[in-house]
Amino acid sequence: MDPHPAGDTTAEPQGPAPTADAPAAAAHQFRDRFESLLPSIQREWPEVARHTLEATRGSFDTVVEVIARQTGRTSEGVKEQLLELVQVTGDQAHHLADSLRPLEEQLEQLLDDLNASLRPRIEKPVRERPLMALGIAAGVGVLLGVLLASGRRSA
Repeated sequence: MDPHPAGDTTAEPQGPAPTADAPAAAAHQFRDRFESLLPSIQREWPEVARHTLEATRGSFDTVVEVIARQTGRTSEGVKEQLLELVQVTGDQAHHLADSLRPLEEQLEQLLDDLNASLRPRIEKPVRERPLMALGIAAGVGVLLGVLLASGRRSA
């Protein structure tokens, strides 16, 4: 039996279809990551000078053109390699971010604990003797100012 009645032209989704904007998105991603990709690009194509690559200002098509011209490779081959490089570095960045997330959560917890335990110990003396606390803060500020000023004069 036909799952779509006569006259029904809706199709079931087949997964994400490639969009016409995929190359534009890849080029935008390339431009955003260009500075961090430069060392990898230079390892892959050492015959292309860094200043030549920097002069492209991260324009994907211009980088492809420069590499193809200076290495004798086809533009399509260079494009594929660059897109793969963008994909690999993106995957590595996501993996790094995922591995840092637990550390970030642990640090936030430690800071919350420190705030909860240290804050009352600092606030109590300041509330009991505000003028003394203000004098100490001013003295520390003056001392730091003198130290920084003398460091500038000797440099």
